[in-house]
Amino acid sequence: MVQVLGIGGVFFRAKDPAALAQWYHTHLGINPVPNGPDDRPWITQEGVTIFSPFDADTDYFPKDRAFMLNFRVADLEAALAELADAGITATDRTQMDGVGQFARIHDPEGNPIELWQPAGP
Repeated sequence: MVQVLGIGGVFFRAKDPAALAQWYHTHLGINPVPNGPDDRPWITQEGVTIFSPFDADTDYFPKDRAFMLNFRVADLEAALAELADAGITATDRTQMDGVGQFARIHDPEGNPIELWQPAGP
């Protein structure tokens, strides 16, 4: 059986791809797609990646969205404070014992983004 090594990219439609890529770079530190030999791609830290199809009628994220991004962060409180300073509101704060803390933000096009601080070792 083929065993993939990890996520090689996340591709989705956007009304304004350049502006949205800049928003992700500015607020979440995700480098845009390289356009030349001196541009660096986004390089993630090794860690847990959850791949989880949801039921079509889930209410875990908005019904008008086919996907939700989930990004691991080292310090959820610090991330949310920095995002709040930039006018980005977090909702749906939750904690799951043994799993970690979560909060939800949305990008400028309304795509849900879940920030996750995994539970300690």
